[in-house]
Amino acid sequence: MKDGNAMTIAIDNRVIGTGGPAYLVAEIGLNFNGDLGLARETIDAAKASGADAVKFQNYVTEDFISDRSLTHEWVENGRKVVRSQYEMFKAYELSESDLAALATYCRDRAIGFHSTPTNARGVRLLAELGVGVLKNGSDYLTNLDLVRTMGETGLPTVLSTGMATVGEIDDAVRVFRQTGNGKLILLHCVSNYPCAPKDLNLRRIATLRDTFDCPVGLSDHSEGPFAAALSVTFEACWVEKHFTLDRSLPGPDHRFSADPAEFKAMAEGVRIAEQALGSPRLGPTPSEETARLGWRLSCVTAQALSADHRLARGDIAFNRPGTGLPPKGVDWLVGRRVKRDLPKGHILAPEDLQ
Repeated sequence: MKDGNAMTIAIDNRVIGTGGPAYLVAEIGLNFNGDLGLARETIDAAKASGADAVKFQNYVTEDFISDRSLTHEWVENGRKVVRSQYEMFKAYELSESDLAALATYCRDRAIGFHSTPTNARGVRLLAELGVGVLKNGSDYLTNLDLVRTMGETGLPTVLSTGMATVGEIDDAVRVFRQTGNGKLILLHCVSNYPCAPKDLNLRRIATLRDTFDCPVGLSDHSEGPFAAALSVTFEACWVEKHFTLDRSLPGPDHRFSADPAEFKAMAEGVRIAEQALGSPRLGPTPSEETARLGWRLSCVTAQALSADHRLARGDIAFNRPGTGLPPKGVDWLVGRRVKRDLPKGHILAPEDLQ
């Protein structure tokens, strides 16, 4: 729904969009290492660290890898690891029963759950599990058949835009909206792991929102908490960050993921930034009203004055507190007579004058 410049979408009874707090997602992805016990521990740690939701990946390896000679290289505890992409992804696949178990675990612990599918069956499974939102990864943005299938569910859907041209984003948005589903969130994303600050380009959040007229968030691959906190100043409604129990664990994604301490710092930074943004209305805040009285200046007598004295400019000084006439009242005071003797430093008020 839209209200002026406000664009909001309801997910699991939570309103996501401009004007509300950002939705914080811990992307567990491959970081459960194929172990459901580790997955449950990681979910608990994510919730304790301030995450509103966790995200997994219910992909089928054969959907996107047919050439088994392709390899993936990463650094693990200071050493280079090279592994077959097919074998790596196959080792982390979630079965349908595993996915259902994780969804139930999250529901029981009152944390949001969603996942990234790679085929229509995966989309249907997520809908049957009652997820509040679907997520399409940057690598699948150009798979318009899958984007269409997501739109046809009627569920809110998040499209990540890493590596994409404007034309590719436009294609995906058009296909999604052609289904009649208007519940779309785009994520600004830079598909570098990790992403250097110079490549973050957070101003694109506003550009995406203005160009495609929908809420926009950030898929954050940078190190540290600062980018997420900064993103909400551009009205990012969603922040997703890779999450791990321990960066030293074996696997391709742990090294650039946030551990519980970093994610907690990120969540706290985002919430502080949201508070700090406040209101665009000019004027003193309620908390400043008391300060105004103590720290502003009033017109006071510069020396002791006798009754019937006609005020000259030299008779008036400006001192704290600000409980009397402000300095701009000096022109009104000059030339008026005082009713009675006044000591030096007396705060001048209309009742002092004839």
